[in-house]
Amino acid sequence: MISRKNPESLNKMASSTSEIWRSSTGTGTATKRALLIGVTYKKKYMLKGTVNDVKSMRELLIKNFGFKEENIKVLTEQGTTRKIILKSMEWLVKDCQAGDSLVFYFSGHGIRKLDFEGDERDGFDENICPVDFLTEGMISDNEINSLIVWPLKKDVTLHAIVDACHSGTVLDLEHVYNREQRIWEDNSPPSGKARKHTDGGLAISISACQDHEIAVDTSVRYAVDQCDYSSVCL
Repeated sequence: MISRKNPESLNKMASSTSEIWRSSTGTGTATKRALLIGVTYKKKYMLKGTVNDVKSMRELLIKNFGFKEENIKVLTEQGTTRKIILKSMEWLVKDCQAGDSLVFYFSGHGIRKLDFEGDERDGFDENICPVDFLTEGMISDNEINSLIVWPLKKDVTLHAIVDACHSGTVLDLEHVYNREQRIWEDNSPPSGKARKHTDGGLAISISACQDHEIAVDTSVRYAVDQCDYSSVCL
């Protein structure tokens, strides 16, 4: 998925991930900042690979893309409550300015719920699950969009990587890439109520699967007929 006010050359922009992460900050004041979240949960909801996912992503950003350790916030275990995640999302985009490159990474459970607001084309809201989702609730695509997409100013870039079930449009962005037809499709809400664009910046979301699919925790054995295996989709 991709979102930008007055989008142009979407294919070119979506393929520029490594160049943006590696690029130097032209004015010397721009920042590379990342929020990395790995939720393990408990008992029957447990995921065994999420913390390792976060550690690997942190190492990748530091060694390959020049992110500074102090600009990477890592949330794991009991640090992945709904309240902490929401506050950390605010931190990620706070005072963002032209040239900044931001990364949001989430590894955990994702759930679909019926959309009663009329702002989803498929009739479902996509949600990510904090560790306390059973008592405090999930974090919806609408909330994620308002927290880390709306505030993106001109020339600020956000790359979001969401490794969760039903995560295809979890950032609620303006355009979705159709892999079969190789075109960008309009993801505007049918009601016209929801705002899906940035404040002039660029948001790109890479998901583990499409909205109707299930992603697999490869650290655990699953029967083939329990899950739909999917390649990474935009």
